[in-house]
Parts: sequence; structure tokens; C-alpha cells
Amino acid sequence: MTYKLRQLTLRKGGESFVFRYSVGQETEVVGAFAELAANPESNFDWFDAAVLSYQIGRRVRSEISDCVEEE
Repeated sequence: MTYKLRQLTLRKGGESFVFRYSVGQETEVVGAFAELAANPESNFDWFDAAVLSYQIGRRVRSEISDCVEEE
């Protein structure tokens, strides 16, 4: 079985936030965004979490649309 891996990267103020995950783990990744944004010691904020969550949602919608068109 082949696992599709995804990666999202956010560069902010000299820092890089890299999130790698397998297809199907989108919910867990969005949860990780929330945990990181809630951490007052992190430079990753709620806006960053929203932007990356939006990107994941767009990718999922695109993949679903591709599957529907193939049928």
C-alpha cells in the first residue's frame, strides 16, 4: 500500500513551521495547528492556523472533485 504524504510549510519572521502528514490525517493536523496557536510561547498564531486550515480544506475539496469527475 502506498501512502500519500503531504507537507505544509509556513515561514514567518525567520522561523519555519513544517507540517507533514498522510492523506486522511487532516483533522489531526488542524488540531495540531490549534494546539500550537494556543501556546503563548509560540510565534504561530490563530491567523496562521486559519490560513493553513484553509489550505488543507482547499486541497481536500480539490481531491474530492477529482474523484467525482473520474466517475
